[in-house]
Amino acid sequence: MTEARPARDREDEPEALPADNGPVSSEAVLEEGASRPSPQPAFMPKPAWLAVAYMAAAVVLSLSQGLGLNLINANITQIQGEISATSNEALWMVAAYMAPNVSLSLALVKIRTQYGLRNFAEISILGFVLACVLNLFIHDLSSAIVVRFMSGIAAAPMSSLGFLYMLEAFPPERKLTVGLSLALTNISLGAPLARIISPALFDMDGWRGLTMHELALAMIGFCLVYLLPLTPPPRAKVIERLDVLSYLLIAIGFGCLAVALVLGRAYWWLEAPWLGVLLAMAIVLVTAAVVIELNRSNPLVDVRWLASPAILHFAGALLLFRIVLSEQTTGASGLFQVLGLTNDQTVTLYVIILLASVAGGLTCAAIMKAGREPAIHLAALALIAVGAFMDSRSTNLTRPEQMFVSQAMIAFAGALFLPPAMFRGITSALQKGPNYILSFIIVFLTTQSIGGLLGSAVIGTFITIREKFHSNVLVEHLAMTDPIIAQRAAQLGMAYARTITDQAILRAEGLMLVGQQVTREANILAYNDAFLLMAIIAATAFVFLLIHIGWDAMRRHLAHPQATANL
Repeated sequence: MTEARPARDREDEPEALPADNGPVSSEAVLEEGASRPSPQPAFMPKPAWLAVAYMAAAVVLSLSQGLGLNLINANITQIQGEISATSNEALWMVAAYMAPNVSLSLALVKIRTQYGLRNFAEISILGFVLACVLNLFIHDLSSAIVVRFMSGIAAAPMSSLGFLYMLEAFPPERKLTVGLSLALTNISLGAPLARIISPALFDMDGWRGLTMHELALAMIGFCLVYLLPLTPPPRAKVIERLDVLSYLLIAIGFGCLAVALVLGRAYWWLEAPWLGVLLAMAIVLVTAAVVIELNRSNPLVDVRWLASPAILHFAGALLLFRIVLSEQTTGASGLFQVLGLTNDQTVTLYVIILLASVAGGLTCAAIMKAGREPAIHLAALALIAVGAFMDSRSTNLTRPEQMFVSQAMIAFAGALFLPPAMFRGITSALQKGPNYILSFIIVFLTTQSIGGLLGSAVIGTFITIREKFHSNVLVEHLAMTDPIIAQRAAQLGMAYARTITDQAILRAEGLMLVGQQVTREANILAYNDAFLLMAIIAATAFVFLLIHIGWDAMRRHLAHPQATANL
């Protein structure tokens, strides 16, 4: 693979970095390593058919990465039977995937800047295909963990490639509006699509059916990457020795944190000592990386800028949003499991979620402009608050049909919220200079990857705690001296009357079935509490954002007469 390919690797797109909120090309957004942007020839618009081809490649690459993780999450119960693992052991597959994946994008940004975007794309897609092939040889838990770890490494470049291919299809003035919205929408489609297609794939050939589908998508992406080259930005030598040390510290620290967040609820936070060790290691290693970066003249990450009030506010908003969105990714799916529903019974719901996500992304692409971010965020928070509140009234008779509207609202809001936030962050970083783009990317990726895991861990832990509370309250009212409870136990025990003749055993079976119903009701109440909590958080964020907008408007109004006098 060489760079001497004038027909495929011509540098025909401007990479000028604006000082204000002007347009930026794809590589200017993500190829932050070139600290001195070089002048580029004028942008040459692509034919419509070629632009559509690049967009299709972006969809394939994004779905390849998204389905690689979400097909496992959506079928973890069935997969654990095929590899002879318990439910807790099967979660190690998810932890092994996420451990390298949460931090690799940080290193890949500089790698593709120094060694060339074309080489990066070709090697990345080849590695992803090989990782998909290895999934075919999983036969037990140990091999599954090793292969999923390698898959997590190989999948990290795919989201970047999907992002770059979508931005490549648009002229510079539309990259940060239409292109950004569509690229982020693509990334969000993996979770609902995995729930839609996994029943059919698993019925056809079990675990092998899932992996064959993943491999087929990877092979299509492999062909598209070679047929459709990205416009390469200038190369620059940006990797320093201390970059390697800092990255290793951050990668191991984030990896420890990811494993702890995935497995914390399963093994419980206060009962497994090794969870505390992982969290302590994460704190120590990331702190060591921060100390190194603070004392460098050309740091990998500008820690001082990241610690500024504006960036902390931005990161907090993104993190809060990811936690609130766990209402859909963790809450709704978990409730359906408690109700005994399988993936094939929720296909229609996830089709609606998929369509709502696409609609949200298209709406955002149509309306997003500089200055509209607060209004878009207000609309998204309002939709999430209303949707989560609607879900908080679930019962044991709730089925996917009762959640069509609420989940569509949340999915639409999810696609609506993220592009304006990233647009505002990118333009803010560019005003500081191109070197700040990497720091911004770290903030964005950390809040999305670690934030997603944190959201699932927080809502899962909250649900567990509330389930124990509701179980204790309900059990207090269970007594065989209560004629209603005694009658209910007798009715449930009659299901075994044909096979069990001993009345004492029959009553015991009836009591056990009553206990199972109590546990189910306690879980439903716990999920309702979680949904209500998410609604309160979203509503509170809505109010605070409204106050912030009003405060900014008042300050501008008060400053206007003084500015006029100075003129």
